[in-house]
Amino acid sequence: MSEAQLRWPRINAAWLHSPALAKVFAALTNEGAEARVVGGAVRNALINRTVKDVDVATTARPDEVIRLATQAGLGAHPTGIEHGTITVVADNHPFEVTTLRRDVETDGRHAVVTFTTSWEEDAARRDFTINALSCTPDGTIYDYAGGLDDLRNRRVRFIGDARARIHEDYLRILRFFRFAAEYGNGNLDPQGLAAADAMKEGLSLLSAERVRAEVLKLLAAPSAVDVVNAMYKSGIIQLILRTRLEPDCFARLAAIESQLGEPPDALARLTALAAHDADDAATLAQELRLSNAEAARIAVASAGDPAIDPVAPDASARAALYKLGAENFTRAARIAWARSGAPIDSSRWRARTFLPDRWKAPVMPFSGADVLALGLAPGPKIGVVLAAFERWWIGNDFPADAERQGTVLKELAREALN
Repeated sequence: MSEAQLRWPRINAAWLHSPALAKVFAALTNEGAEARVVGGAVRNALINRTVKDVDVATTARPDEVIRLATQAGLGAHPTGIEHGTITVVADNHPFEVTTLRRDVETDGRHAVVTFTTSWEEDAARRDFTINALSCTPDGTIYDYAGGLDDLRNRRVRFIGDARARIHEDYLRILRFFRFAAEYGNGNLDPQGLAAADAMKEGLSLLSAERVRAEVLKLLAAPSAVDVVNAMYKSGIIQLILRTRLEPDCFARLAAIESQLGEPPDALARLTALAAHDADDAATLAQELRLSNAEAARIAVASAGDPAIDPVAPDASARAALYKLGAENFTRAARIAWARSGAPIDSSRWRARTFLPDRWKAPVMPFSGADVLALGLAPGPKIGVVLAAFERWWIGNDFPADAERQGTVLKELAREALN
């Protein structure tokens, strides 16, 4: 074990000793193969961050993994068998189990791999030093690339030659910035940055879905502001977000979220950075292949409803909250605050942003059945009456007097009958 390893304690996290993972280890090693936890779980455990997924690597080949898991009574599903990955299920918990690999051929998007029993070879094909860490079932850490020192110093470095790693998969350009934003200290590795800048045109080869996943994670990361600024200066982010970008607005929104003690909102940050109107929102939705729900949220947030501004009457803000819903209102308010240039400790903007905490939008008091009961026949006039009532109700700041509400509905129904 290296001197660097000796300076780190063994991992002793609860997840490493879970019964489900113990069953997976026991199955894989039953006939002499080795198995270790690799990648993110090891890295995050060392710096006391939440571990969500536990990935396992093994010297057993994929067909052997299936056989060994099945013999042990575990589920085994070939979810990525062409890359050597089998999903093994123990106690209803899935674990991705991947055979040790080395690259045979790469084209910047996909790799052809062959299997190996060398942990060093497998580590060498990974992207960053902090991703090449592994640990045995007893928590012993193995580091073949200097990842422990880099993790300690909050440094994100490619393994070996940065250009060679990027040439294997151009997504690693975005992963370099995303990992720097999540785990770095704000200072980008010069070799990595130079390689990313030199090879940035390769980003055009990537699928929108892969880009979307990295971008949303990057924008919500702790050091996103510094990293986005670096990407903007190098012209890299302009290649993937092809709208008018405003890093300063993005930085103000991040500062506002921090001031409010709220977690980062990736969609709000994307909107602040790159969606200033409906056209921008539509462009981002198409080019990043956003889901319909994500596209709708960005469209609403980018619209900039004037009623959200603190200079607008409270009744107008309540009407906007009713129409938008609490989540959309809050997101739009924070973005409008960032765009306004108002101080991040503005009490007026803070009060407007937290309006959903003080006022819950009421439910529309009538339905079509209520209008039918007043004598209207089924048909489009029912919707016309309800829409007219809702406009009156909102415009009068949601009066709760049931008698007054009923009177107005009857008058509107009478008008529709004439």
